[in-house]
Amino acid sequence: MARWVLAGLALAFAAPVLAQDAPADPPQRVRNATVYGDEACPKPSSDDEIVVCARLGENERYRIPKRFRNPPDKSSAGASWAMRADSAMEEARIGRPNSCSVVGTGGQTGCTQAMLRQWFAWRRDQQAQERAIP
Repeated sequence: MARWVLAGLALAFAAPVLAQDAPADPPQRVRNATVYGDEACPKPSSDDEIVVCARLGENERYRIPKRFRNPPDKSSAGASWAMRADSAMEEARIGRPNSCSVVGTGGQTGCTQAMLRQWFAWRRDQQAQERAIP
């Protein structure tokens, strides 16, 4: 009995959904444009086209995009093979004994070694910065 009541309620609530109009077709073409300063946004070439405009300041017209303005980090490009191998070993160390990690069976060991490695790396950086001062 309850099953028939639930089926009747489901049909009663589904009837308005069937009475709605079908959705319109999406536009055939969407065009993105970037305009600078007081330029006008380009007009659509047809009724079935949407134009989306992004406005930037006039001083941004001939600039390098922000994501490319900072020079790339060259710290690893000039690093020796020994430094590259050391950093690869550091990444592979996680989860192994003497790794100072919560992962793995022997991960809790090696925290003093990790602290000393960090201190020596910090000290090398400090010495390099001191040498770079003119």
